[in-house]
Parts: sequence; C-alpha cells; structure tokens
Amino acid sequence: MVATVALGAGCSLVGGSGGSDAGGERKVVLVTHNSFSPPKELLEDFQKRTGVKLEVRASGDGGALTNQLVLTKSNPIGDVAFGVDSTFASRALDEGVFQPYRAAEGDRGPQRYAPQGGQDRLTAVDVGDVCLNVDTGWFQQRGVAEPKTLDDLTQPQYKDLLVAEDPATSSPGLAFLLATVAKYGENGYADYWTRLRGNGLKVTSGWEEAYNQDFSAGTGGKGQRPIVVSYASSPAFTIGDDGKPRTKALLDTCYRQVEYAGVLANAKNVDDARKVVDFLVSPEFQAKVAESMYVYPAREGVTLPEAWQRAAPLPERSAELPADQVKAGRERWVEQWRKTVRG
Repeated sequence: MVATVALGAGCSLVGGSGGSDAGGERKVVLVTHNSFSPPKELLEDFQKRTGVKLEVRASGDGGALTNQLVLTKSNPIGDVAFGVDSTFASRALDEGVFQPYRAAEGDRGPQRYAPQGGQDRLTAVDVGDVCLNVDTGWFQQRGVAEPKTLDDLTQPQYKDLLVAEDPATSSPGLAFLLATVAKYGENGYADYWTRLRGNGLKVTSGWEEAYNQDFSAGTGGKGQRPIVVSYASSPAFTIGDDGKPRTKALLDTCYRQVEYAGVLANAKNVDDARKVVDFLVSPEFQAKVAESMYVYPAREGVTLPEAWQRAAPLPERSAELPADQVKAGRERWVEQWRKTVRG
C-alpha cells in the first residue's frame, strides 16, 4: 500500500491477458496497483515451482485499479488481480469483475476478512489500516502538541497542516472519508469536512503525491504539511539510525482496509491465475508482505518484523462500516464530499 516502486510497473496496460506465448511458455498476467513490490526472488521461486511466468502490470492506486478492471471486464487486461480493497470491493463484485475462486488455504486466516457477497470470488491478502500520520519532529521543534483525534484537526493550531487524498481517486482517501462517516454519521460527516476545508485542508489525487511530496516527513523531504492520511504501518519505515521512527500513526483515527486477490472474469489463463491467488496467501509470500509492501499479512501465525512490533503494531480498534452500508452509501458520500470540499 505504501511502497512507491512496483515490480514490473513499466509493463504496458494494453493488449490481452495471459496464456502461452509464441514459444509455448506459460504466462499469467497479474494486474495490481503501484505498491505491489515483493522481493524478486519470491516471484522467481513461483516460476520455478509452477513453470508459469508471472508478468506484473501496475495500474495506479487501488481506486484507479478498480476503475480499470471495471472498464475492461469484457476484455480483461490480465488473468488475476490483486489490490482491490474493502472500500472498492463491492463495486468490483457488482460489476462482475471476478469469477468464483478463493485460495486453497483461505481458511488459514484470509477468509476472516472475506467481503460480504464475495466470499467465493475474493481472497484477502493483507490488512492495512488507514490512519492519520504525523511528523513528530515537526511538532517537537515548534512546541506544538500533536493532534490525537479527528476533532483536533479542525482546531486553529492545526490550520494548513493536513494533506489528504481524494476519495474519488484514492483508496486511502476513500478509507479516510469512511472513517469520518463512521465517526460523525451521515448527518454529520459533511459538516466535519466543511470545518477541515475551512482549516486549510489540502487534497491530492493519490497517496504517493500526498506522502512523498506534501508530507514533511515523506521521502521527498520538502513537504510543508506535517499531518497526512497514510497507514498504521507507515512509521515502521521511518525508523532512523537512532532506532526511533520519525513519524507516528494516530491510532484513534484508523479505518480498517483489506486488500484482495481474485481471478478475473473472462481470463485467458484461469488455471494458472488460481495458482497466483494461492501463492499470494502462501506462508512464503505472507512472511514478506510487511517488509516489502508495508501492510499486515492476512494469514494467521505470521510474525511481524521487529521494527513493526515496536513502531507499527496492528491497531486493536479501527473503525469499520458494514459492507452493505458502504455499498449503499459510497457514491452518495463521495459526491457530497466533492460538493463540500471541491465546491
């Protein structure tokens, strides 16, 4: 979710999906988001064990990925997809993007996160709670208390400090919108966004721009805003030479987000696509999920890296809305957000 380089991101998004190439080599195309970045040796091992060449095609943020899958469902751009998350899953399911299949070892943990109405088509691969993150050094240097709650962000001392993502184009942006709906209800969330807008909110199209360009502790190093909508796992990747993270997730602001994998309807190489879904929840892959993709594994019994245990434990209490409520309200909430924030 939070990684910035995708393996295979340079692959074209045009043309058909997998099968066998002119030389008879078996190939399966995995369509994913820009944050899919497992160790290269994992993919090489998959090819050695199965005889299947895995081609990775990146398609932007999780929201952009979902849109692309919906638009190309009749002639899919791949065989299997990973990265549609719980905020967008109902749309993909309603549009018939995925065909029936769930991982052979889905009962080892992933199925506890299965989406309502999609238990037979989607398998959970990871969990990545969306939370506000703060640049702790920025606040310490200025003697300003860090915010702790959503309400704090509307206070004068935090004016012009927050950058968030557009919920219409970004999965963490949508998750943050849902967090405000869960907190303030359908009758109160728009007023909350009105107050955020009045307090200098900045909105970007996606996570990479918000975190790496606008966030003061992002990888770009030139951001002006010390509060960003990111993930509970993000602080684990800001640990300095002193062993301390430069950022902190505000755990009272989190919203639970789950990412899924599934075989695409009308895929050309269904059998090998199923092998990819199984691979994504295998012990080998799940053991690398945290350190390579900044998310928590969906499989039970997987030990988190030591840095995560210290700086980024999985939040115990994250906001969630029932899938049927998200399905019924998502488009309406996003449209109201657009009118409120964009004008």
